Amino acid sequence: MDMLGLLLHPVRLRIVHAMSGERTRTTSDLCARLPDVPKTTVYRHVGLLADAGVLEVESEQRVHGAVERRYRLRREQAVIDRDAAASMSLDDHRHGFTAAMAALLAEFDAYLDRERADPTADSVSYRQFPLWLNQAELAELIGDITGAIVSKMHNKPAPDRSPHLLSTILFPTEEPPRPPSG
Repeated sequence: MDMLGLLLHPVRLRIVHAMSGERTRTTSDLCARLPDVPKTTVYRHVGLLADAGVLEVESEQRVHGAVERRYRLRREQAVIDRDAAASMSLDDHRHGFTAAMAALLAEFDAYLDRERADPTADSVSYRQFPLWLNQAELAELIGDITGAIVSKMHNKPAPDRSPHLLSTILFPTEEPPRPPSG
């Protein structure tokens, strides 16, 4: 399976999200984190991610006669880089967007199902902002957003930190204007 096919799947995206922050987790831990996904499905997708090198075994121990593995995310493997994205067909992009939205919906449902979910107190946001931008302004906006995100991406888990899922979606909503002819 190619990396695009591997990562553009809602359950595997959720596993990658759950493994972020340099956490180590067992498949049982992931099953508890994704209670809406059948255990056999979680085990199968963890196996696929491990076989592809996206997850690596951090340690193993015997538990009741079985081997329990603790996995760690290899962040550099869990990326669709610019070249891979450029090689994607329009159908690949459609499939990837659908997988990302399915994972996002499942994560949001899991959040809302928590006993003490409080969207206001938790600063939950799902706003959309139509923006009129030329290419230079678009590049500047992308740079600003990327800089803000990258500056926080390497934060480690800490007692005063909780994980948040930030999803950016950006695309033109109309055809760009055509330059005048002649």
